[in-house]
Amino acid sequence: MNDTKNRNSAQAPVADKRPQSFTLHGTTLTDDYAWLKAENWQEVLHDPTVLPADIRTYLDAENVYTESVLGGTSGLQRRLVGEMRGRIKEDDSSVPSKDGPFAYFRKYREGGQHAIFVRTPRDGGTEETILDGDALAKATQYFNFGDASHSWDHKLEAWSADTRGSEYFTIRVRDWATGNDSSDILEQTDGGVVWCKDSRSFFYVKLDDNHRPMQVFLHRIGTPQTDDKLVYEEKDSGWFTHIHESASGRFGVIAGGDHETSEQWLLDLTDPDAPPRLVAAREDGVQYSLADRGDELFILTNADDAIDFKIVTAPLTSPSRDNWRDLIPYRPGVYLIDFELYSRHLVRLERANALPSIVIRDLTDGSEHSIAFDEAAYSLDTHGGYEFDTTNLRFSYSSMTTPSEVYDYNMVSRERVLRKRQDVPSGHNPADYVTTRIMATAPDGAQVPVSLMHRKDTKLDGSAPLLLYGYGSYGHAIPASFSTNRLSLVDRGFVYAIAHVRGGSDKGWGWYLDGKREKKPNTFDDFAASARALIEAKYTSAKRIVGHGGSAGGMLMGAVANRAGDLFAGIVAEVPFVDVLNTMRDETLPLTPPEWPEWGNPVTDEAAFRSILSYSPYENVAAKDYPAILAMGGLTDPRVTYWEPAKWVARLRAVMRGGGPVLLRTNMGAGHGGASGRFDRLDEVAVVYAFALWAVGLATDAGPA
Repeated sequence: MNDTKNRNSAQAPVADKRPQSFTLHGTTLTDDYAWLKAENWQEVLHDPTVLPADIRTYLDAENVYTESVLGGTSGLQRRLVGEMRGRIKEDDSSVPSKDGPFAYFRKYREGGQHAIFVRTPRDGGTEETILDGDALAKATQYFNFGDASHSWDHKLEAWSADTRGSEYFTIRVRDWATGNDSSDILEQTDGGVVWCKDSRSFFYVKLDDNHRPMQVFLHRIGTPQTDDKLVYEEKDSGWFTHIHESASGRFGVIAGGDHETSEQWLLDLTDPDAPPRLVAAREDGVQYSLADRGDELFILTNADDAIDFKIVTAPLTSPSRDNWRDLIPYRPGVYLIDFELYSRHLVRLERANALPSIVIRDLTDGSEHSIAFDEAAYSLDTHGGYEFDTTNLRFSYSSMTTPSEVYDYNMVSRERVLRKRQDVPSGHNPADYVTTRIMATAPDGAQVPVSLMHRKDTKLDGSAPLLLYGYGSYGHAIPASFSTNRLSLVDRGFVYAIAHVRGGSDKGWGWYLDGKREKKPNTFDDFAASARALIEAKYTSAKRIVGHGGSAGGMLMGAVANRAGDLFAGIVAEVPFVDVLNTMRDETLPLTPPEWPEWGNPVTDEAAFRSILSYSPYENVAAKDYPAILAMGGLTDPRVTYWEPAKWVARLRAVMRGGGPVLLRTNMGAGHGGASGRFDRLDEVAVVYAFALWAVGLATDAGPA
């Protein structure tokens, strides 16, 4: 184990204290580090060079300090990158998806960082390339594709990209025949496009000055963005608006909502000037999504207290709530995650007891059959496709030990054809590994699933180091899927574990509801209980665990560091949402009003204020020992702004009694997702893994055990 002297040999930066106070609900709080939030933060999202000099100096100093502390792991990081890159098939490609006369897919070239968008004739032939991500990325430090969508006549490709990491996407239109972009340039969008049937116009969503998707516009090819027609505008700043094409391709769907309520409108793609048609008016707490088939709508909803959702049908001509009729009734404990509709089949993805399955319903006779697998923990997903009138379903399967497999499945004959198995060039034998699941008992008795992976030859006597990953927010379930990167830890003797804590929907929508707002502490208790259960089962020991989470999972890491830090050797918090109270009281920030249903509004609701104040990682830093902590942020991140980890680290250093060290690493040229290139991203993963190995005393240049 590295001793304290070695861990703290470099001098940590000390952030200035510039106290700012505010009073809410009779309570006055002082924030010493509020100055780290740039007053011109909105400009910084567009142009990082305008970041105030004092803030940039501080962030740069933190990066230098982190580099100095972890400098001894530089050789290990290079080795990790080499290993992880060696498991990537560099000239990889997706399975072609057929649409009319063509089959569309993405591929990568050897050594390429970004995707190439390609098509061939439907049944094979000469490839045509429309977008070369590597070539496009040469002009900018950061590059990330948004959407790429071909027109109905297959002549044009609308595509979008973010060149700052701030998730402002610019849409352009490229001609398949010439390979040239037209004069059409649409700025400040969310990147999505829905083509009209005329192939000369499309719908898109524009972001407002606070980075919120509030307006839907119609654009006609060859006209300036200033001439675009506003077709829908959301007035509630707490709602986000997105668009997609309906199942049959007959409509564009305007999907609006927050974390509790939704509302959808239909756009006639054959008559783009027709006004949007409301499906069902918003009702607090009622969520729904839809697909269309002829003159009938199929709707996934939680209406009528269907906590785990159900599927109803409604006539297209009168789709309001009064006309909804149950097709797949609500079944407690069986969470309907999503569904896909085809001309003759309904496919639903559902989860029971944290294990997914695919159920196929023949719409002609109502008969059903399912696709499931036998491993103790696995991931299953459907892929959709361009074509509606088909009997083919594409789905993928993987587990923590089994690389991803993509299948085409005939919904009539039930024949399953393997289309692609993830290739691990450096080699991978699933038989060398074990995947299993245990249940941890939370303080209130809830049973928390924990998925595990380790080498078959790892000694389970309590001596193994363990990385415990968690998220637990927004109803997002963490799949027990395959990751080649994790092998670099597991092959060095780590146990890799995922805690399926409340706040996610791993055990149904009720599992999510039990981890939000005033029940948010259940998420933290579940994670700590998972760590203790793993210790009790001899998978690891206290101070041999490294916790890992990002975004809202980074908030989980911050809360657990405050509440149960004694269990951990290290904590990795990527783009961590740790300044919850201050963010939730600032309605100018991009995500704040839409997030109030998730966390509560501390400005108007005293109970929400007290609840958030009780757990927000920033306010609850205490004068005690903390494990080693690595916080990672992105300067142009619009979701979790760079100042959240920066403020948290500054306060930790000022208040904590001992332990650490506490490190901050800010990517000065990227946002929420980190580096954009598929290989550049490995550099950041290597930092995380090197820190994890370093925290448990295994940061040497030696290879896997």
